[in-house]
Amino acid sequence: MSEPTAEKLITFEEFSKVDLKIGKVIHAESMQGMKKVFKAKIDLGNEQRELAVGGAMHYKPEEFVGRTVVVCTNLEPKKIGNLISRGMLLAADGPEGKPVFLTITEDAPVGAPIH
Repeated sequence: MSEPTAEKLITFEEFSKVDLKIGKVIHAESMQGMKKVFKAKIDLGNEQRELAVGGAMHYKPEEFVGRTVVVCTNLEPKKIGNLISRGMLLAADGPEGKPVFLTITEDAPVGAPIH
């Protein structure tokens, strides 16, 4: 594993600005005219949000319902198709470009902050 270059290093204060929470996918569906993304409704405990999920080339939306996911909740909203996406699911780059969405191995309440 290579060390990050000085330009990529961030301070703890910069990292603490990123708001990561545990979420639960409660609904997911295709978006008309979109091949790479689908829409998901995420329960964050105190609210529900709709997000565009960049995984439609590898996953069916219904495969996501019920998943526990890691969500960045303070990302600037972005219009994708007809949806204003209000967050982002975290994912690693998997084989052949397939996103591997981050989840947890133990129970944590929906909306729990990640430090």
